[in-house]
Amino acid sequence: MPELPEVETVRRGLLPVLEGAVIARADVNRPDLRWPLPERMAERLSGKRVAALRRRSKYLLADLDSGETLLVHLGMSGRMLVSGVTLGQFHHDHPAPQKHDHVVLHMDSGARITFNDARRFGAMDLMPTDRASEHMLLAGLGPEPFGNDFNEPYLAARLKGRKTPIKAALLDQRIVAGLGNIYVAETLFRARISPLRLAGDLAEPQVHGLVPVIRDVLAEAIEAGGSSLRDFRQANGELGYFSKHFQVYDREGDPCETPGCSGVITRTVQSGRSSFWCPTCQR
Repeated sequence: MPELPEVETVRRGLLPVLEGAVIARADVNRPDLRWPLPERMAERLSGKRVAALRRRSKYLLADLDSGETLLVHLGMSGRMLVSGVTLGQFHHDHPAPQKHDHVVLHMDSGARITFNDARRFGAMDLMPTDRASEHMLLAGLGPEPFGNDFNEPYLAARLKGRKTPIKAALLDQRIVAGLGNIYVAETLFRARISPLRLAGDLAEPQVHGLVPVIRDVLAEAIEAGGSSLRDFRQANGELGYFSKHFQVYDREGDPCETPGCSGVITRTVQSGRSSFWCPTCQR
């Protein structure tokens, strides 16, 4: 599932093509994805200018001049691919239509943005812009990791007394928005904290230290274009490269990269999800 860096990478790739441009025509090729698509979706998108393209947690939000906002969630295999435009040094011609091209936005510039989703775990919805924060997928989200509301005192207050493992706490979107399995694993490794430790048992300096580490890991992943695992691609079709910098995620059996550590990366299953960590230097 794409996490914050992957979604932010897609947003940045779409920005020069989508923000400020008019959706000349929208093709909606099926009635549903994970959930039913909005009524009259093609009509409500066609002819509308995209005033702003934002991200909230793992969701893309395109604010339209009609007063509505298009919400997009990539799901497990969703891709937003740009064609008919020059991105960087390369021109991306329009490809032949594919089987799983479910929503296609034809921009007034001649560019085309295609939402392709083989597994159909993605989602799209339209909602009033001035009430977007009340949408069922957004209403319960915690602060953004890069926002001012996410800080050391806030995290310490949210983790105080919690009897859940620190990994589960950081995956809780109500505490901090956008983190997933990959970046929680990398964060806890850099912070030298075991994913099995109870959140409420962490010392205050450990909790405070998590905030800058989370930001550093996410910033580096965004700079690398995200992590390409299975289906993720950037808006220009390229892979993300942060996976080449994984220190623990998906590295079971490899030696720990911490200088002076003789440990081996271990995989532990927590609540049905794999945790990768070094039992020697993560305590």
